[in-house]
Amino acid sequence: MRIDLHTHSTASDGTDTPAELVRNAVAAGLDVVALTDHDTTRGHAAAIAALADLERPLTLVPGAEISCAVDGIGVHLLAYLFDPAEPELLRERELLRDDRVPRAQAIIARLQELGSPVTWEQVARIAGDGSVGRPHIAAAMVEHGIVATVSDAFTTEWIADGGRAHINKHELDPATAVRLVKAAGGVAVLAHPAAVKRGRTISDETIAALAGAGLDGIEVDHLDHDEAARARLRGLAAELNLLTTGSSDYHGSRKDIPLGHFTTDPEIYGEITRRATGAFPVPGAGGRTPV
Repeated sequence: MRIDLHTHSTASDGTDTPAELVRNAVAAGLDVVALTDHDTTRGHAAAIAALADLERPLTLVPGAEISCAVDGIGVHLLAYLFDPAEPELLRERELLRDDRVPRAQAIIARLQELGSPVTWEQVARIAGDGSVGRPHIAAAMVEHGIVATVSDAFTTEWIADGGRAHINKHELDPATAVRLVKAAGGVAVLAHPAAVKRGRTISDETIAALAGAGLDGIEVDHLDHDEAARARLRGLAAELNLLTTGSSDYHGSRKDIPLGHFTTDPEIYGEITRRATGAFPVPGAGGRTPV
C-alpha cells in the first residue's frame, strides 16, 4: 500500500485541481492520498466527487496544513481527519485565509522596493481561485527571471522567513493549533520541521513541548530533509513516542516533487485513522471503464 499524506491543489497553492490531484494520485500508483491545502478544506468536496470516476480505488484523507509560528519561526501543522465545522478551528482557519491577501500585497510592495517588477495583478492571475500564498509570488518571480525555480525564491535573499521581502502574517501558536485540531477530533503531525533551507527551524525542545500539548507525529521523510535530519527526527520521535510519516508535499508543476516521492508506513496510517474522531477517510470504489 502506497500512502502520501501531504499534497496541495488549486484550492491553495498547487497547480492541480482537486479532481486532477486524485486522478494523478492513481496514475502515480498511490492507494491513499491526503489533501492538505493551506488553511482551507475548500477542495475536499471536488476531490471526493472525483473518486467515483477513477479507474481504480483510491482513498482520500481530508486534511489541511495550518500556518503557525513560534518565536518568529514559521511552523506548519498537518491536520488530518478533523471536523471541518468545529467552530474554534474553523474561525482560526478563516483568520489565516483572510490575512493572505494583504500579506501577499505587502510582500509584493517589498519586492518592488527591491527592484522587482512583480505585481499584484500577476500574482492574482497565478493564484486563480486558490488561497494566495508565497508560492504564487515565487512563481511570478520565476516568470520574470528573478529566480530560476520556485524553491529559489525561498531564501533569505527573497521571501523565506526572515528574508529581505518577508512579511509576517496571522499565524497560530503551534501548541494552540495542536489543541484545536485535537479538540476537533483530528490528528496533528508537524510538517517538515527540519527544512533548514526554508529558514530557521524550531528546536527539539519546542517539538517536545508540542508533544506535551498533544502532537501526534512528525513528518520525517520529506524532500527538504537530508539523511542526517531524517535520522535525528526519527530518534526524537522515538524518544517522544510520536508517529513518523513520509510525504511528497506535492504542489503539481509548481515544484519538482512527484506524488509518492516519500510515503507513510501503512501501520502508521492505520494508527492515524484509529486516533481520529472528527472525520473519516473517504474510500473511492474506482473501477470506471476506460473510454
